[in-house]
Amino acid sequence: MLDQKKELFDSVAERLKTEGFNIVNRDETRPWGGFFVIDEDQAQQFANVYFDSLNVDDLKISGKLSPKILIVAPKTRLSWQYHHRRAEIWKVVNGPVGVMTNETDDEGHVQQLVSKETIRLKQGERHRLIGLGDWGIVSEIWQHTDPENPSDESDIVRVQDDFGR
Repeated sequence: MLDQKKELFDSVAERLKTEGFNIVNRDETRPWGGFFVIDEDQAQQFANVYFDSLNVDDLKISGKLSPKILIVAPKTRLSWQYHHRRAEIWKVVNGPVGVMTNETDDEGHVQQLVSKETIRLKQGERHRLIGLGDWGIVSEIWQHTDPENPSDESDIVRVQDDFGR
């Protein structure tokens, strides 16, 4: 599984570089998989490639957007979580993947999303990304809601986590 993970991350990194993206962070150490952070100056280019040319100006809440690629391992779940300083938009690049959402801390049912499907997550909405039978790849744009204090990895409120974080 580790060799498969490394090959997948290398393949995604090569694809992003071929598409002209500057990868500012690569993290494959997460117990559920990992992610790539793309240069924020490339948000519109990222939206053009991964979100059917969605106009990033229409997405801006506080003026800042952060594009990422998430990679989720088969049969793993990210934490059941929410954020105080961001909303998110996800589009499945390679699926299917499972997604749970709810306005409360109660976990809802698993919704299956296939390649090219999109979901919008509101600030404060509980959510969880789930790997199903194969590796899932999801493009993500963070919509920062506080211009004075943009969201970061510390803006994760974990309601439940399979990995004890």
